[in-house]
Amino acid sequence: MSLAITKINPAFTDVMPQEYLDLVADGPFGTNKSAKDLGLFKELIEDHPLCAGCNLAMAFRTLISSLPAPEDTVIVGSTGCNSLVFPQLAIHNVHSLFGNQNAVATGLKRGLKLRFPDKNKDVVVMAGDGATADIGFDMTLHSWIRGEKITTVMFDNELYANTGGQESGMTQFGTVRNMAPTGKKFQKIQVTEFAKLAGCVYVAKLSTANTAKIGQCLRNAVLVAREIGPTSIQIYTPCSTNLKIKPADSVALAKKRVKDDYAFEEYMTAEAEQLLVASGAIKPKKQKDQADKA
Repeated sequence: MSLAITKINPAFTDVMPQEYLDLVADGPFGTNKSAKDLGLFKELIEDHPLCAGCNLAMAFRTLISSLPAPEDTVIVGSTGCNSLVFPQLAIHNVHSLFGNQNAVATGLKRGLKLRFPDKNKDVVVMAGDGATADIGFDMTLHSWIRGEKITTVMFDNELYANTGGQESGMTQFGTVRNMAPTGKKFQKIQVTEFAKLAGCVYVAKLSTANTAKIGQCLRNAVLVAREIGPTSIQIYTPCSTNLKIKPADSVALAKKRVKDDYAFEEYMTAEAEQLLVASGAIKPKKQKDQADKA
């Protein structure tokens, strides 16, 4: 977990795959790259087996390219579409049992803190709505309540995409899904509100309609989690396959949902805001308000 691991022993240079050589020569390690630089460096993830038009893949790519320090980061995932991407991910990652991702991330973060007390080692959970808000909601919630210094990213496609499109707790009320043929019987779980009540010091809710915001929020969340406490990001990632829409229409759907019920939300405590302003990640509120008016 340092820049040293990316270096190639000169004796093996001639037998290393070109993909790895390119990653060492032109990757993001130690360069502070971000989503705005996409296309200008060798990415940590490129080819993947996810469906055409997959908004989760779009969000995942943006998130990975926005990590403040990928060489000092561990990604913890869980069963779901996102887990299919991990074999193509050129960064430390762990596939946990379904729903256990925040418990595994807690152990990793505590262990890394003991092993590297003077270094920032970021642990970021990336999992779907089934793993985060259904099967693993107890693990998720209690990691927040305990104040664990990890970032949780939930890909919210409002169904179980990897197993055929069954309803999840994040499915909208009344929506017909596999195993909900007459419509879902209860409201969508308000995860962002739970996150605030449980002690998350930075919380964001957005969609793939604005990928630039996704990258900014991830960097903010990781920087705050390093110093203060748990952070959470919820991203609407519509699944073209299970929604049975054309891949090209999936982003249009994300934009439509922004108008309906997925408008950008960002919450942070005063301490988190102070840290982000001091680091230069965001502008002071007064300057931001003036910029917005202009």
